[in-house]
Amino acid sequence: MKILVVGSGGREHALAWKLAQSERVQMVYVAPGNGGTARDARLQNVPITDLHALADFVEQEHIGLTVVGPETPLAGGIVNLFRARGLKVFGPSKEAAQLESSKDFAKAFMQRHGIPTAEYQTFSELAPAHAYIDAKGAPIVIKADGLAAGKGVVVAMTLEEAHQAVDHMLADNRFGDAGARIVIEEFLAGEEASFIVMCDGKNVLPLATSQDHKRLQDNDQGPNTGGMGAYSPAPIVTPAMHARVMREIINPTIQGMAKDGIVFTGFLYAGLMIDAAGNPKTLEFNCRMGDPETQPIMSRLKTDLLGVMEHAVNGTLDAVELEWDRRTAVGVVLAAAGYPDNPTKGDAINGIPAESAEAVTFHAGTTDVDGKLVTSGGRVLCVVGLGDNVKMAQKQAYEVADKIHFEGMQFRRDIGWRGLKH
Repeated sequence: MKILVVGSGGREHALAWKLAQSERVQMVYVAPGNGGTARDARLQNVPITDLHALADFVEQEHIGLTVVGPETPLAGGIVNLFRARGLKVFGPSKEAAQLESSKDFAKAFMQRHGIPTAEYQTFSELAPAHAYIDAKGAPIVIKADGLAAGKGVVVAMTLEEAHQAVDHMLADNRFGDAGARIVIEEFLAGEEASFIVMCDGKNVLPLATSQDHKRLQDNDQGPNTGGMGAYSPAPIVTPAMHARVMREIINPTIQGMAKDGIVFTGFLYAGLMIDAAGNPKTLEFNCRMGDPETQPIMSRLKTDLLGVMEHAVNGTLDAVELEWDRRTAVGVVLAAAGYPDNPTKGDAINGIPAESAEAVTFHAGTTDVDGKLVTSGGRVLCVVGLGDNVKMAQKQAYEVADKIHFEGMQFRRDIGWRGLKH
């Protein structure tokens, strides 16, 4: 069977890598892919990003299943297009993807269906937004309404930062249309966790728990990024917490979408904040796997992913039981100089070791230029180490990271630190 994975990041490399392990897979195409997918004999890059051209390619190549990685094609309606042409595709429709593509849509949805989240208000004018911040005080959170590649969120610890964020988004148009409307919400304190499930329209299959690290520098300092690393499982999500999140957040979301006339299929990612008293609230929804969470999660998955995907598109996820590697996986992102604001591109990458049973390196912002691997984006690589506990998994990941070199490479030294506390 031939499969297409849509996207070019570390998440897509990890999904394609896992799908290619299935004995029934003949070829995994990745569109457009990256330098790492280009170098894997089991994968083939396809230089197509236009959605109609992708559908044509799937028909011509008789591809049996398409898995969509990133949010942009989902928001653009790739699933609607493929289904209209009778093609099997895993992901949410354009309507369902609004849970991610519009923060305002998601917050109003949660309020309507009683899903725990921070209190908020939406603004498109400067004066009322500034007045709201003055009334509420800091810390406070300002979010661009639309898709901003994981960078449209400012956690303002002072009033000055908050007012500046509003000006950047509404007045300076820093995020274009995505920031033409903003959501301002209360700051939630606690510990974050990533809760990712697969949905087939009625059944829900939870994946392994994980936790990512959004800040650029050690000890959660510096600016927010798309994610500097992640580890799985996340000890804060105890079995009791898991049951509660399913009961209070995940199931009401799937049921609420159905009540609103939208059937949800695809990956659903709930970003959680769990407070000191152990109460979970929803920070955000993504309608896809997280990046960098996918890399450690896929590294731990022992079940044949193709079989799981087939159940997902056929509406039979209730027949699936997932098997996981008992080890912990820690994924460390190696980022380009200047990330997150102005990442440099074109720097040569050297020293990536071969995959082993203890470590694998997934590519994100890499490309092949005349046989040489060079940087082509902000988050360049994600090194995943596996070990019997967080400390051992960290050791495996950092041993590999220290062998890799490119100019200005930056990464955190403390990925998984919260797991050590537990």
